[in-house]
Amino acid sequence: MTQDVWVFIEQEEGTITDVSLELLSKGRSLGDELGGRVCALLLGHRIDHLAQTAIHQGADVVLLADHPELARYRTLPYARVATDLVRERQPAIFLLGATPTGRDLAPRIASAVRAGLTADCTELKIGSFTHRGETYEQLLYQIRPAFGGNVVATIVNPHMHPQMATVRPGVMRRGEPDTARRGAVERIAPQFAPGDLALQVLERQMWPPLCDLTGASIVVAGGAGVGSRENFQRLYELARVLGGEVGASRAAVDAGFVEPERQVGQTGVTVRPRLYIACGISGAVQHRAGMDQAGTIIAINSDPNAPIFDIAHYKIVGDLNQVIPQMIRSYRENAK
Repeated sequence: MTQDVWVFIEQEEGTITDVSLELLSKGRSLGDELGGRVCALLLGHRIDHLAQTAIHQGADVVLLADHPELARYRTLPYARVATDLVRERQPAIFLLGATPTGRDLAPRIASAVRAGLTADCTELKIGSFTHRGETYEQLLYQIRPAFGGNVVATIVNPHMHPQMATVRPGVMRRGEPDTARRGAVERIAPQFAPGDLALQVLERQMWPPLCDLTGASIVVAGGAGVGSRENFQRLYELARVLGGEVGASRAAVDAGFVEPERQVGQTGVTVRPRLYIACGISGAVQHRAGMDQAGTIIAINSDPNAPIFDIAHYKIVGDLNQVIPQMIRSYRENAK
C-alpha cells in the first residue's frame, strides 16, 4: 500500500466541479502530512486540458482515462476503470465529492475492493488510533454529523484500504491555483467487460439550477418562524438589495414556504458565505452543519434563547417582519 491520496475529479461538459477542486486542496494538505503523492483520477472524453487544472490545484499525478465510452457518466464503465486502478495502485486514501455522481460511484468501488466508506464528511484529519493495545498511525479521521446531527462522529478504518470518504460540497476550503506547479500526466487505457457497456444513454436533458447557495457570498435564510410563503418575500427583497441568495431551514421547506433546492444544512446544502442572515431560524444542530466556516452570522429571532444565537456574531431579538424592512431601509440610505 502506498501513502498516496487520490481524488476523483468530477467534470461536467469539460469543466471540473467545485467540490473536486476543493478536495484537491484538502488532498494536498493530507498528502503533505502523509508524505505521499496526490493523484487526480480524471475520466471522460476529450478532457486533456483539465489535467493542468488539477495539477495547478495540487495534484502531483493525473491518471487520465480518455475514452468515448467515458464521455457521459455511467456507473459501470466508471466503476470498472476506478476499481481496476485502485486494486493495482493501492492508494491510502480515496476522496470523492458527496454529489449524485460521487454517491453513486463511491459505494461501487468500496464494495468491489472491500474498503470502508464514510459518506457526507464535513472534516478530514490525519491521526492515530489505538484499539486492543495496538496503535495505528497516520489514519484518516473521517468526521461527519451522526444520529440526526445530534453528535459529531469520528470514523477510522485501520484494516481495509483505501480509506474512502465522500465530502459535502462547500465544506473544504479551496486554495488558490498555483500555475507554476508541475506534475505528471499518466494516460490510462481503459479495459471494459461486455457487461460494463450494457446501459446506453439515449437522451440527456439538463435544467439550470434554481440557485447557487454554495457559491453565494451572502445568504439570507428563513425558518419556520418566517410564518408563510408570503412573508418570505421580505427575505427575497433583502437578498436582492444585498446581492445575495435566499436559503431556508428544513422546517421552512417542509412547510412549503420555499423550494427544496434552497434548503441549508445537513440534509440540504452546506454553505460558507461571507455573510449569513438567519431569519426566524431556531438553529438546530442539523441546520448549523458546516456553518462554523461562515464569515459573519446575523441572527434575527423573537426567542432570546434560540440556539442560533450561540453561533451568531450579531443577535437581534425581535419580529423579523419589523426588523427586515428597517435593515433594507438603513442599507439603502447608507449605500447612497
